[in-house]
Amino acid sequence: MGTREQVLISADELARRLDAGEPITLLDVRWELTRPDGRAAYEQGHLPGAVYVSLDDELSDHRVEGRGRHPLPAGSDLQQAARRWGVRTGVPVVVYDNWNGAGSARAWWVLTAAGIDDVRILDGGLSAWAGELQTGTVDPEPGDITVRHQDLYAGARRTVTSDQVAEVGVLLDARAPDRFRGDDEPLDPAAGHIPGAVNVPSTSLLADGGYLGNDDLDRVLRESGVAADRDVAVYCGSGVTAAVTVAALAAVGVDAALFPGSWSQWTAEPNRPVEVGPGQGRKR
Repeated sequence: MGTREQVLISADELARRLDAGEPITLLDVRWELTRPDGRAAYEQGHLPGAVYVSLDDELSDHRVEGRGRHPLPAGSDLQQAARRWGVRTGVPVVVYDNWNGAGSARAWWVLTAAGIDDVRILDGGLSAWAGELQTGTVDPEPGDITVRHQDLYAGARRTVTSDQVAEVGVLLDARAPDRFRGDDEPLDPAAGHIPGAVNVPSTSLLADGGYLGNDDLDRVLRESGVAADRDVAVYCGSGVTAAVTVAALAAVGVDAALFPGSWSQWTAEPNRPVEVGPGQGRKR
């Protein structure tokens, strides 16, 4: 199985497997920056059997201080939530959303960082699904999944801290260009970016709601300085849309680290340097 097939699944492949009666747990992770609660949209129409997952309430832990706007959940809390969603040992999980891949990428990152195997993102999200939709709420049988990593900051996926980003070979900023340059900052204490970062908006890795093909992903990332022999880390505003970029990198065989607290943590810490303008990247 190729690397892309370990991260993404097409709507056609998902439909074929469901039609064949294969057990698959479907998780609907509707989330938008301006509309973080996607339950109402989920109830109006979702993939048959899909369970709603709240990014803010179940894939984040806002009780954690000093880790940005979307701190990672504890493994024990995630295990309880995943069992509520019906996630079972040995049963594949497919996650999807309907906005820029953010919700599904966050779910993919969190679940795989916790050590849950066989989690894939529906490439193209809800809009790629040609089958019928189900309305209302799904109440699944409880699952039995066991989370292998209790601390997701030191789990099965690589992370970096704010003290470690300066040592990264290529640091990618997944936010929109205006926020990267510092033209606009609607959410965090300061405008601009981490010095030395390269702006690769997560949306530039998508086309028609789905991930670019591997050749195009390779081209975009190569132009940004990503290479097999360079360590790569990604951040965004609060660690959500950066997961889209980490997933895209994984699809082409690059194991990138996530800075979970991202810009929201960086700008909340005293004396962290801030750069404005287009940026020049790292000269090393």
